Amino acid sequence: MAGKPRVGVLALQGDVREHVRVLQGLGADARPVRRPDELAGVDGLILPGGESSVIDKLARAFGMREPLCAAIADGLPVFGTCAGLILLADRIDGGIEGQQTFGGLDARVARNAFGSQTASFETDLDVPALGAPLVHAAFIRAPVVVEWGPDATPLASLPDGRVVAIEQGALLGTAFHPESTGETRFHARFLDRVRVRSGAGAPAL
Repeated sequence: MAGKPRVGVLALQGDVREHVRVLQGLGADARPVRRPDELAGVDGLILPGGESSVIDKLARAFGMREPLCAAIADGLPVFGTCAGLILLADRIDGGIEGQQTFGGLDARVARNAFGSQTASFETDLDVPALGAPLVHAAFIRAPVVVEWGPDATPLASLPDGRVVAIEQGALLGTAFHPESTGETRFHARFLDRVRVRSGAGAPAL
């Protein structure tokens, strides 16, 4: 698949297939990643939604935690959705005992900020970086960003001001699931970063 950005989706738990489908629709060579050697073969990575504490435990069990942390620290473009946003953050509120993140994003994220599964909801968000139309976002046991450093930029907020999308360099995170609502612009924005790192072209900002 020469010329296509090679993007992995961490496939330890969560909505992997949905992300692979969106990425392939945008022209990427998308593949599941479960082992360190598979991680080494991609130009970018998606951390999908699921259960952040389970993904954390499985990453350690599969020997993936250290390679993931090292790859992120080395500048690998990473897009985290819902649980993936939690795993990408440097700091976490509401984690279970011993829960760790992969880090890289200078932010503090509150886990399960909206309560249980029954508190899931959908809404339309204004995301100036993406332009029109509004983003239809699905929040499922979603986190929120409660604090961020000077290098991180909020991209979207709820009407009450809580930040639900953020980026920092090659890192992008959303508290919601664009892969489940037909929204592809966040994935496209992420792929721009992947192409820059792999030398395939400049981002379309």
